[in-house]
Amino acid sequence: MHPKRLHRFPASPLLSLAAGVALVFAAGCSSDEGVDVPNPLTNPKDGPPAGNPNAEATCTIPAEAGLADVSRPTTVVGTGTPASCTSDAFVNAVAKGGVITFDCGPEPVVITLDKTAKVFNDKGPEIVIDGKGLVTLSGAGKHRILYMNTCDQAQVWTTSHCQDQDHPRLTLQNLTFVDASSKSEKEFDGGGAVWVRGGRVKVINSRFFNNVCADTGPDVGGAALRVFDQYDDQPVYVVNTTFGGKEGYGGVCSNGGGISSIGVSWTVINSLFSHNRAIGNGANPAQPGTPGGGSGGAIYNDGNQMTLSLCGTRIEHNEVNAHGSAIFFVSNDHSGDIRIDRSVIQNNKGGSWYVTYPQISNHSDTPIRVTNSTIE
Repeated sequence: MHPKRLHRFPASPLLSLAAGVALVFAAGCSSDEGVDVPNPLTNPKDGPPAGNPNAEATCTIPAEAGLADVSRPTTVVGTGTPASCTSDAFVNAVAKGGVITFDCGPEPVVITLDKTAKVFNDKGPEIVIDGKGLVTLSGAGKHRILYMNTCDQAQVWTTSHCQDQDHPRLTLQNLTFVDASSKSEKEFDGGGAVWVRGGRVKVINSRFFNNVCADTGPDVGGAALRVFDQYDDQPVYVVNTTFGGKEGYGGVCSNGGGISSIGVSWTVINSLFSHNRAIGNGANPAQPGTPGGGSGGAIYNDGNQMTLSLCGTRIEHNEVNAHGSAIFFVSNDHSGDIRIDRSVIQNNKGGSWYVTYPQISNHSDTPIRVTNSTIE
């Protein structure tokens, strides 16, 4: 495909254009009322901040994507000192379920896990983990940090339709996830830091640094987060969250250096993906994503009837070996769409199969609505 220069366009509900040098679109912004989401990680002592610090991050947060109430915790991990915030204390708190907060002292603390914390499906139905901006959960380069699976009998079946049930509802907020690895996982692969199937999950005011999953494999993805089967096909909300954010902090996986899913919709608001890599060993252009991966530097979406919605989000300096240096979005039944508003996608490296926009791999009939955004 020969790139051609694209000019400035007025607002349009659906634009289908060949790959080019730069795309800048303008349209009216939504006036819908949102909720306040105070972010304690805008100026952290260590590492990049949570969320997109750039000017385009102006999108309102819908109520359903807001912070969970943690005023009455089920479990408080720690008794006021860093030493009291142990791996066992955290793993046991997650197994108990409910609302989990921390009391590890007034300074930032790292809790290094010696095993994966697992959600039990009969606890909750709300599972909330709130780090108050002070807690970093580390996989020590050996373990996944968090696992939830409504179809895993070991975590208790609670309905006859585990692939589509409304609980548990997992909220991760004001947290940092670092140095997690799911490379040793065989059955539930991908999801270096967090792996979720069923119920609902949302992530708010959080950071994902240096997480990894398998280096090769078709559809294996999500160095930070891997999601399946959300209740009633409702979206995963990601708000004020950073995946990478700086050179040396990004995630690495066969596909989806940031997030990955099959048949799941996402709404990503005021967030940042940068310096993540999809390092799988390449793909057949006639069958994107196979056999070895290497697609979706930041985001890898596969499956049917899904929507990827970005608002106030920046995707830059991600890298791939195969397709979609920023985004890989393939709907097997050619349904679903991509919506990009007040966002910036630029300076992502590698890849091919860019039939509509640079850095985004998708079927030619996938509707892509772009407003107030730059893609170059």
